[in-house]
Amino acid sequence: MAIRTVTDAIRYIGADDNTLTLFENQYPVQPMGVSYNSYIILDEKIAVMDSVDARAAEEWLSNVAQVLEGRSPDYLVVTHMEPDHSGSLMRIAQEYPEMKIVGNAKTFTLIKQFFGTGALSEERMLEVGEGDTLSLGTHRLRFLLAPMVHWPEVMTAYEETEKILFSADAFGRFGALERTARAPWAPQARRYYYNIVGKYGAQVQALLKKVSTLEIKTICPLHGPMLTEGVEEYLRLYDLWSQWKPEEPESILIAHASIHGNTAHASEILKGKLEGKGVRVTLCDLTVTDLSYAVTSAFYCGKLVLASSTYDGGLFPPMKAFLEHLQAKGFRSRRVGLMENGSWAPAAARLMRAELEKMKDLRLCETEVSLRGALNKTSETQMDALVAELCAE
Repeated sequence: MAIRTVTDAIRYIGADDNTLTLFENQYPVQPMGVSYNSYIILDEKIAVMDSVDARAAEEWLSNVAQVLEGRSPDYLVVTHMEPDHSGSLMRIAQEYPEMKIVGNAKTFTLIKQFFGTGALSEERMLEVGEGDTLSLGTHRLRFLLAPMVHWPEVMTAYEETEKILFSADAFGRFGALERTARAPWAPQARRYYYNIVGKYGAQVQALLKKVSTLEIKTICPLHGPMLTEGVEEYLRLYDLWSQWKPEEPESILIAHASIHGNTAHASEILKGKLEGKGVRVTLCDLTVTDLSYAVTSAFYCGKLVLASSTYDGGLFPPMKAFLEHLQAKGFRSRRVGLMENGSWAPAAARLMRAELEKMKDLRLCETEVSLRGALNKTSETQMDALVAELCAE
């Protein structure tokens, strides 16, 4: 990844990873890849903003040396200790032994856990807290703690002169910079947010409150592009997402899990009936769609229909996994309809309802569609009633 100019005094020195298949070993990132972002502020004193995953260490260290042109950095600021950002921390610490490591108390707890209690001398650790500042000359960093966005040690750094927010994982996005330079920010940022950060909406709200008083011209996250235009829109979306509010309140996601195709066919018929009423509908086959995309679609829409086969008297596993993921990510405040299928002992609706009761502020439709294999007159009447109920609000 080429070095990029952020401003006259600030450079991007991160690296793209186009070989990674699963981010955090669970979220597909091919063919888009992912970026590990790092920045450097050149002033009377030099600050490197975060390190990168160990997979990209060599490229990153080469970028650091190229920008420094023989100088040594004074500080490495660590805003987040997850290994995709701290994996090269000790490499640069050994390369520049006079450089101090800047972090908060929890940062240094994790450094000792990851690298051993003697990995860094106490003299090299510069601890900062809420509102503390670090002067580099004409640039000054102000630190704002952001615990549980999405790890306990997370903090952001606001550069006061050029109005730049170094936002850690907040405002991040999947996608290597070179591969996704022209891609819109929101689709992969939304998937990143809901699957990785989204459980911690209250903590994101706390961070947004802190930064609301700041003039922010640029956001520099640890993944994805630097955000330089339309910052207000990125802040608006994060505010919306962190309150678990849908972007399209009237849109409906139909998420179906079908064994032999009858439940999928009924879902397509339901989609057609809803679209006939002017509703925007997204259909999601849980047997083939990665959960990270399905979860994102559920949060995007204001209403959800769950359509599942019964499997050996239980809930078909793809639907069960989807509901477990929704609960884990804090799914709430939606209208939900249910459609079950079971040729000889339908139980999916009851079992889905039991899972939904574990979530907050969901409003279940009174009508349930119950199939006995294929759609029949009785179940189609139920479907029409469900359509009317979903369209009534």
